[in-house]
Amino acid sequence: MSNETFEPNASTANTIKCSNCGSNLKFSPGAQSLNCEYCNTKNEIAVEKTQVVENDFHAFLTQSASTAEQQTISTVKCTSCGASTTMAPNVTSSNCPYCDTPQVIKDASTCSIIKPKYILPFKIERNKAKDEFVNWVGGLWFAPNTLKMYAQNSAEKLKGIYMPYWTYDTNADSSYSGSRGEHYYETESYTDSEGKRQTRQVQRTRWYPASGRVYNTFDDLLICASHSLPQKMVNELEPWDLPELVAYNDSFLAGFVTESYQTQLKEGFDLAKERMAPVIDSSVRSDIGGDVQQVHNINTSYNDITFKHILLPLWISAYRFDNKVYRFTVNARTGEVQGERPYSFWKIFFFVLTILAVLGAGIFFFSKSK
Repeated sequence: MSNETFEPNASTANTIKCSNCGSNLKFSPGAQSLNCEYCNTKNEIAVEKTQVVENDFHAFLTQSASTAEQQTISTVKCTSCGASTTMAPNVTSSNCPYCDTPQVIKDASTCSIIKPKYILPFKIERNKAKDEFVNWVGGLWFAPNTLKMYAQNSAEKLKGIYMPYWTYDTNADSSYSGSRGEHYYETESYTDSEGKRQTRQVQRTRWYPASGRVYNTFDDLLICASHSLPQKMVNELEPWDLPELVAYNDSFLAGFVTESYQTQLKEGFDLAKERMAPVIDSSVRSDIGGDVQQVHNINTSYNDITFKHILLPLWISAYRFDNKVYRFTVNARTGEVQGERPYSFWKIFFFVLTILAVLGAGIFFFSKSK
């Protein structure tokens, strides 16, 4: 068996050639090499110990496009859900992994994007992802039988996708104004329902003006740069093992689909601000103190902003039921399953019918026993 160190051929997106015979290779989750099924050559993936380097956010935005580290890719944009994904050059047609809409290569377009710097390679194999999916579906109440059958036969329908993400680091300096509320109690007299005089303790609040400054540090705040999946589903796939990031290498993409980012770098940081806001608000309320707080104004400046463009792996499947598409995702690092699910009208109908029958029988026997 030949054993050669593999340097990726970047001429074709998501297609890697064997260093010996030139055949297409596919990355196997968890592997450190790409084995050629035609000549049995072992193409080693050169993975060095990764020292993650952050990019200066403002400097990157102000530099010219010619100096930014970019790559040119060919993508097919789905006419249904809008996802922009790569398609291997030897493939003339396929289905969108997010919504199962047919796609053809003639609809492909070429664009330049910021090149990813780091990647989490696939760790969970397709069959393991399928097992996790089956277990998840098995725990759903009122799922249609067709969904359970789909899950049992979903191994080949699961598609491996690298999703684009931005990560942001920043120091947040927040000045605020508000009010601190401190509770106290007064004794109040009242007349009860029997006409007797009673007393009770009533809570009151004294308010005092408050202002100050709080500092927060955010590290690797993760923002999905795709619009192809609902944000709630994306968030629930976390956490990701970001300390295991390795330097971007085309070898890890072999045999998988990669989606290009739809959320631009600056827009991504605006979304990051939204995720930082509750943390900052909590810090402000803690700094105000007291029993309750009112926050009138928060003015935050973000300093030392840095970012990374990374790719994270998902197994994705799209299922059609009653003319609607339902999407299912498996975190290809942890096995976490998230998805949209249909309900069986008939299962719910007969369940409600059974409950009503049981209640009716109970009422009947109870009335007979009197």
